[in-house]
Amino acid sequence: MQHPVNETASPRPLLRVLLAVRQQDWLALMLLGLHFAIAFGIDDAVSQSFLLFHFGCFLLWQPVWRSQQRLYLGQVLLILAAAALLVVSESWWLIALWLSVLFAVIGGEVPGIKNLGQRLVSLTAATYIVSMLLVWVVPHLFVQQDFTALFLSAVRYGPIAPLMLIFVLKTDRPRVPASYSVDLIYSLLLFLMIVVLVLGAFVIKELSHGNYVVALAQALVVIGGILVALAWLWDPRGGFAGIGQLVTRYFLSVGMRFERWMHGLANLADREHDPDRFVALAVEDMAAFPWVLGIEWETRNGHGLAGEVSRHATPCRFGGLGVTLYTRWSPGPSLVLHIKLLARLLADYYEAKTREQEQRQSAYMRAIYETGSRLTHDVKNLLQSLGSLCEAVEQSGEADASALRQLLQRQLPQISKRLQVTLDKLTGAANAISESGPVTQWWRELQQRFAHEEIAFDASPTPPDAVLPVDLFDRVAENCLQNALEKRRTRPDIRISVSLGWERGCVLTVCDSGEALRGHLAQELFSAPIHSAQGLGVGLYQAARQATANGYALTLASNVDGSVCFALAPQTSSAYVKEADPPAPSERTAVP
Repeated sequence: MQHPVNETASPRPLLRVLLAVRQQDWLALMLLGLHFAIAFGIDDAVSQSFLLFHFGCFLLWQPVWRSQQRLYLGQVLLILAAAALLVVSESWWLIALWLSVLFAVIGGEVPGIKNLGQRLVSLTAATYIVSMLLVWVVPHLFVQQDFTALFLSAVRYGPIAPLMLIFVLKTDRPRVPASYSVDLIYSLLLFLMIVVLVLGAFVIKELSHGNYVVALAQALVVIGGILVALAWLWDPRGGFAGIGQLVTRYFLSVGMRFERWMHGLANLADREHDPDRFVALAVEDMAAFPWVLGIEWETRNGHGLAGEVSRHATPCRFGGLGVTLYTRWSPGPSLVLHIKLLARLLADYYEAKTREQEQRQSAYMRAIYETGSRLTHDVKNLLQSLGSLCEAVEQSGEADASALRQLLQRQLPQISKRLQVTLDKLTGAANAISESGPVTQWWRELQQRFAHEEIAFDASPTPPDAVLPVDLFDRVAENCLQNALEKRRTRPDIRISVSLGWERGCVLTVCDSGEALRGHLAQELFSAPIHSAQGLGVGLYQAARQATANGYALTLASNVDGSVCFALAPQTSSAYVKEADPPAPSERTAVP
């Protein structure tokens, strides 16, 4: 029964056997075929058959094309033409050229080999090729060259043992080597060196009509001297920059377009703050590279295309930026690394621009939050004062009408004034410098504001012309007193006191006899917003920031059960608050 053809099925048995052969085995078979093709002459059918076998093994071994790559018609015709030329030509010059190419390909692979066994395999193969080239092929280029029987036996049967050694050498290299494992520069240098050696020996031999071995030795001496001179000129000592720096300067000049794009990218980053527009402008500059046809980009918020689309696409994605470069030809490994470097730099700049935009938005939102929470806290204090007045009105009778009228006359102007100040803050900064006012007037208004609460006020003598930042002291006093009054709602026996002193500036202290602040709450009270069941948890935090802006410091002067005190003092002051019971509610002292 016949089964349908499945493209994903395993290869045929013969193909499986071919794929199971190691690369070094194909190399050994290739060299053995080459040896039997040239060691016994190249002008008979047997040698041509071995030469064709050698070329087939070369195609299975070669490290340039991979088996999974598709061959086009032009490549197939080129391979067939090369095989026909090598087999039919019967030319020792062509054999010499082919051996030079093989030596360059195998030698160019050696610098990238890290496995010792594979390195020995490549060195053995390269040594065989250069030996056969100099000992056997080049002498056939001369007319009427005679060889002794001993020499013929040594050449025909001596190299077989080293070639067989390639089969048994153990290597850890994978069966299918990595693509483009041959270094082009090394291969080109080796090819030029072996060609110069062969042609140099040939020319010396023809001109001197002497011995070939002597001509070869002379060519080796000349080439060795040239290499020593180049090695010295590469990095000399004597003031001359050297060939190495000249070559380096040349390669760096090749990348000048990349450097200009980098410089333009940095300037563009300084000018443009929008991430998407920055990417679009940078991509337009990148599209000016001569090997780029078009660039397609995609970010979190948009996408675009600069240039044209080709069938050679190289996609890259780093973070939130995806870039696809369309080139004129299929890019090699070095160009792919170059493309990835360009995309990575652009992506890093894009991420930096995105973070910069997020930081600007975060700063803007934080300013709105701090301004809104500060004003909300002020409105909350005003509502608490109005609530206290409403409670006093509801609990008063006809006999308290006179006292109630006096209370309203004192409190309502104060509340109206504080409400106007709160509205005026909407157009000001969150931590604006407070306006100064007389100490005596502020202290009198504070007592009037909380006259209906059982709070003890105590003031020490102050200079007659003393002033203080009114808004700052209002904020600190109201926040501390409202927090203390909240404690009193759960424990009516808590005593609250406010004292005003002078030590190179006004020192305000608010104390209560409640429980101490526990744990991290006391440490983070002034450094960050805290969780609060009654409010927003930012009152004292914003008051501390405003105090710092005005040259004051808000501190927790005492934090023990029965004595919790907050102190507002100039930053240069060393005010000390004694940890003692606050005064009784009945003790009230007027400002002198």
